[in-house]
Amino acid sequence: MNRTLYFAIGFTLAFFLYITLVLGPVGSCFAVDIGSNSLGLSFSYTLDIVQNFFESRTQEQLLCYSQFLQIWDAIFALIYTLMYASWIMYLFNKKRLFLIIPILGMLADWTENYTEILMLKTYLNSNPISEVLVSIGSGINSFKWILSSLTYLIILLGIIILLKVFLTKKFKRS
Repeated sequence: MNRTLYFAIGFTLAFFLYITLVLGPVGSCFAVDIGSNSLGLSFSYTLDIVQNFFESRTQEQLLCYSQFLQIWDAIFALIYTLMYASWIMYLFNKKRLFLIIPILGMLADWTENYTEILMLKTYLNSNPISEVLVSIGSGINSFKWILSSLTYLIILLGIIILLKVFLTKKFKRS
């Protein structure tokens, strides 16, 4: 059990270091002053939002965004999934079924990235972006955020149960 806690703390540290030292600096190549800097950070998006997102960037910035989605954001999804899974393993030692939620979230994140890359390639080839593709990407995006919220609720529930057990034992001793 202590080893699982060390993994959870280690992956949490890796999560924050990755955000600070990798995602921020690497993502600055496609950042703009006004508007969203990532489609994946919204709960959903429309064709207009996607079109405006792409139009507000240069071709160089869009190529950087594509590389970001393919490499750096994919690695980030793996890191946060390992962090969440470690905490769930620590808090719910016997209930490994809960691990499916963050794993599905990671897969949804990767699928959303792939969909965004398809939209971006279409845009860069001067073709109209398919509204169906945008709807699929937006739906996957919403599903990812729902899974992320469920993951946080599971971890919060685990912390509450752990505190309850700890406090119950403490008061029984007094």
